[in-house]
Amino acid sequence: MEDTSNGTHQLATFGGGCFWCLEAVLQRIEGVLSVTSGYAAGTTPHPTYEQVCTGETGHAEVVQVAFDPSMITYDELLDLFWQMHDPTTLNRQGADVGTQYRSIILTVNEAQKSSAERSRKKAQKNFHDPIVTEIRPLDTFWKAEDYHQNYYNSHTNVGYCRMVISPKLRKLKLE
Repeated sequence: MEDTSNGTHQLATFGGGCFWCLEAVLQRIEGVLSVTSGYAAGTTPHPTYEQVCTGETGHAEVVQVAFDPSMITYDELLDLFWQMHDPTTLNRQGADVGTQYRSIILTVNEAQKSSAERSRKKAQKNFHDPIVTEIRPLDTFWKAEDYHQNYYNSHTNVGYCRMVISPKLRKLKLE
């Protein structure tokens, strides 16, 4: 995929379990301009949530983050990425199980790839088990259905939000 950064913002794409969790965390970070939930790294064009949930599309639930590099760097986002989820569990985050929940960093250029690889190596020192996070080029990002966007902020009292996302935000001192 072509590098779509411009003079005012850059893009980063991460997967680490349910995209609602990553979205909720990243929306609270200064310098993050927008967070879009979607699907990437699979083979099915224009996938739906129902298709991705089958595990047959190859897609992961991901978020695409537009950020202002004068306020937060890609490397700082990577540091946060390792704290937002458990990168040592293959195709699983908590009760969410399947390839769509895998840990993945999708890069748009060589600089991001190098940063991600360097960051993974540095982060490994903080984990007993080996990090299983994939790092690969972003081919196509498919925006998820509208009801997945801004999920936590719109559904704070839903069970999943109260039991999974809220504790994560508290742990990261974002709520």
